[in-house]
Amino acid sequence: MNDFIYAMDLFGTAVFAISGALAAGRLRMDPFGVLVLALVTAVGGGTVRDTILGTTPVFWITDTNYIWLVMLTAALVMALVRCPRRLSGRWFQVADALGLAVFTVIGAQKALISGAEPMIAVMMGTMTGVVGGVIRDVLCREVPLVLRTEIYATACIVGGILYTLTLHLGMGTELAASLAMLGTLALRLAGIFLGLSLPAFALDNPKSP
Repeated sequence: MNDFIYAMDLFGTAVFAISGALAAGRLRMDPFGVLVLALVTAVGGGTVRDTILGTTPVFWITDTNYIWLVMLTAALVMALVRCPRRLSGRWFQVADALGLAVFTVIGAQKALISGAEPMIAVMMGTMTGVVGGVIRDVLCREVPLVLRTEIYATACIVGGILYTLTLHLGMGTELAASLAMLGTLALRLAGIFLGLSLPAFALDNPKSP
């Protein structure tokens, strides 16, 4: 992994750890709960990705910088954010969107390095981006964002396609990654601030005779 991708991976880990720690703070969890939620949010998607791709031991076992970074991030959130309930929900969503964009590209890139086809790379990018948040939301007893009508997993899919397509067209790795991250982030932020969403699949209850 080159220095740019590695730096972005650490950045995404920190952002998702913040997202998990803020979610724990909003539910008034103790420090251990904050750490657990920050950890599963930050490394959950990558752990599942590496397991499926057969890249074992998973990344945070071979490089403990990820674990130390999550622990430090969780500690800083607890020390600096005194009133997490007063935080705007938009800030929480924006932090999550940043991590989503970075992890989507990281997941797709790692899949391609392992020899996976572009379609599998898009799937692995999406999985890397959403699984940590799914685990976080389940532990917080919330319906995961990926199962709602919000633009979430769709943004990952678009970002993964952008990344694999631009690489196929001969674009450099760093530029392709930057464009894909921006595309993913822009689409997710459009969903947050402009209210864009997917149509709901709703089955009306049959009327009684």
